[in-house]
Amino acid sequence: MKKLIVALCMFALPVLAFAQDDNPVKWEFSTKKVSGQVYEVTAKATIEKGWHVYAQEAGEGPVPTTFTFTKNPLVAMNGKVTEVGKMHKAFDKNFNSELKYYENTVSFVQKVTVKGKAATKLKGSVEFMVCDDHQCLPPTEVPFTFSLGGK
Repeated sequence: MKKLIVALCMFALPVLAFAQDDNPVKWEFSTKKVSGQVYEVTAKATIEKGWHVYAQEAGEGPVPTTFTFTKNPLVAMNGKVTEVGKMHKAFDKNFNSELKYYENTVSFVQKVTVKGKAATKLKGSVEFMVCDDHQCLPPTEVPFTFSLGGK
């Protein structure tokens, strides 16, 4: 009997560990040439039903969505990262604060200018926190790479 219980635990633990590692937010990264050497780089978050991610200026408490770009002398940032999606504002009793967040989907767009004609890459990461009505998952950091310039 003990061997049966141990065997069941050995099979169940990896399944439980895998389930906890599954994040309810999937990221998609894309690049669009706007004109000349100007590009829009987009990070699109698709959020599972019942969950939400916070805006870049979320309010007091949760970890806001934050973009960090690795310095590249061939790429100049044009302004700040903008948010495209339906923003929700609501008081959250858990954080005792009015918060800004997105459900379902949101895109974060950064305009950049490539200096010169050579192909280059813009690398970085996005850090975000995802919550539902009962819990928040620990902040997660996802790396990205955008290919810019060239032919």
